[in-house]
Amino acid sequence: MQNLKGKVALVTGSGRRIGAETVKTLHQAGASVVVHYRNSASDAKKLCAELNKIRGNSCYLQQADLLDVASFPAMIDSILQKAGSLDILVNNASSFYPTKVGEITEQHWDDLMGSNLKAPLFLSQAAANELKKNQGCIVNMVDIYGINPLKEHLVYSSAKAGLIMLTKSLAKELGPEVRVNGVAPGVILWPENEADLADGESSQQALLGKSCLKRQGSPQDIAETILFLVEKAGFITGHVIPVDGGRL
Repeated sequence: MQNLKGKVALVTGSGRRIGAETVKTLHQAGASVVVHYRNSASDAKKLCAELNKIRGNSCYLQQADLLDVASFPAMIDSILQKAGSLDILVNNASSFYPTKVGEITEQHWDDLMGSNLKAPLFLSQAAANELKKNQGCIVNMVDIYGINPLKEHLVYSSAKAGLIMLTKSLAKELGPEVRVNGVAPGVILWPENEADLADGESSQQALLGKSCLKRQGSPQDIAETILFLVEKAGFITGHVIPVDGGRL
């Protein structure tokens, strides 16, 4: 079934990993998709080519630095010119790395708060009029560590906690026309830099052991939850769904 036929979805940070899986899932459900990337141009172009081969003129590329919030209105205008409308915004792009107390810099703060909290706010604001017109929706990629903090990730956890409140606040501000929800992944993909999670394999097994299901999730688990919120959850807004194998 293609229940999203005629809809246009923008997924930030979607050239790779969970963002790419989300794009594929929404596209399979019938949506046209906008693949946003900052530096992953080759991955984004390859993904878009694959999707356009499946269904012509159904995928568009959008390069942008999400720390440059002043560019967001022009970015939305560019997407509207390419795709014709915007119905779904998935704020997926994120920075993630440890920040130990005593070593935190203002640059750490600006980067982690910028990508995880500031960008979702200002991009949602830039897209709000179009989303209202189309009775659209926003899904924010939160994290279980925005609910229970991850040790040595003070700034990241704080940013994701702020994103939870932003999700609830946007639901109140943009309703009744726009629904706003969030997804909070648990262990889905390991960081590409093992040092971002500390102790390597032993740390991985310890984290998995703290969940009810005792196993790692997949990007598809997240993408299918986003699809549910976009496609099926017409009376759900202002909520964050943990997809964490029972970790919380």
